[in-house]
Amino acid sequence: MQNTVVIAGAGHAAGQTIVSLRQGGFAGRIVMVGEEPYLPYQRPPLSKKFLAGELDVPRLLLRQEKFYAEHGVDVLLNTRVLRVQPGSRTAELSTGESLTYDKLVLATGSRVREVALPGHGLAGVHYLRTVDDVERIRPDFRPGASLVIVGAGYIGLEVAAVAISQGLKVTVVEMADRVMARVDAPQISAFMARVHRAAGVEIRCNLGVQAFAGETRLRGVVGSDGVEMPADLAIVGIGILPNVELAADAGLVCDNGIMVDEYCRTSDPDILAVGDCTNHPNPLLGRRLRLESVHNAQEQAKTAALTLLGRLEPYAQIPWFWSDQYDLKLQIVGLSSATDQAVVRGDPESRSFAVFFLNAGRLTAVYAINSPREFMLSKKLIGLGARPDPALLGDTAVPFKDIAAALEA
Repeated sequence: MQNTVVIAGAGHAAGQTIVSLRQGGFAGRIVMVGEEPYLPYQRPPLSKKFLAGELDVPRLLLRQEKFYAEHGVDVLLNTRVLRVQPGSRTAELSTGESLTYDKLVLATGSRVREVALPGHGLAGVHYLRTVDDVERIRPDFRPGASLVIVGAGYIGLEVAAVAISQGLKVTVVEMADRVMARVDAPQISAFMARVHRAAGVEIRCNLGVQAFAGETRLRGVVGSDGVEMPADLAIVGIGILPNVELAADAGLVCDNGIMVDEYCRTSDPDILAVGDCTNHPNPLLGRRLRLESVHNAQEQAKTAALTLLGRLEPYAQIPWFWSDQYDLKLQIVGLSSATDQAVVRGDPESRSFAVFFLNAGRLTAVYAINSPREFMLSKKLIGLGARPDPALLGDTAVPFKDIAAALEA
């Protein structure tokens, strides 16, 4: 009897699971079930080049349609897995059909955190998570339009950079006292705020939103100070939530994500989970994490495929992220939430520098702006538990490659 793997979800993690299964020699049936009308695609460009009109949908796709046909993958788009019955190993679909699986992979991803403020349903109030979200934004995204962005995280600031370059008037509203507050790097926050303000973006921190004003269409965004900011459109970017409902309803253990082990196995031996929706252990950092990143989705998918192939190799990697804004590439490796020292290498005014974070002398994270060498070499150093000399880190007269080589020796 043919072994069947059903994948619930059609995002990056789902696509990589399929690629890795076939590359690993899996000859059984693969069925991918996805809510959107699109094959697995890259999400990071949505708030950058895709929003700017520099990419079309085919160029977003991880693999073109012929890949799935050539590799015998059954693709069910515009379809949801509504319910999983672990006892009978069946997945009930929104079409009324059911699939029987030998192994199930939950790649359910995440969704935007929505607001329930007065006026939130007005035309012109948007979120940005999918291709269709961008398509809905585009008619309002025009030169001269007033855009209010709620939330100064990665998505908000990436959209701001694109919008200001296309001639929109941009205001960013943030409840915290600085932009990108979640990155735990005040030096980077201050630098990015200066860059955006210099480009013409108005940034208002320590300010919430109490309502969206208008009759049927957005007219303005009312701040927590009671002042209405004119807006032809608003984009809300206040974080995402893991899609755990399917897993929880199936009786799987969930806690800030679907709980998995180092092999991406859930509390049910026949069900695995990958990507944004998972809460997984990281032995290199000594803690459990739920990560929202392409790197995590891709690498967990590879681990899950190996598990399905009967080759248990634990997922153990240092997390990394990136963001493109204007001519700046921000690359982050590691987590800076627990640090007691920060060392700046280079001059921020040059728009090329790095901030190194240490905790009790150990390197825990690096934030690199247009500094790919510091980023790449630091990946290995953090994994090694390196303890660099702070004075050397801050001395640009000493090549960083020499510092890294000495620490690796």
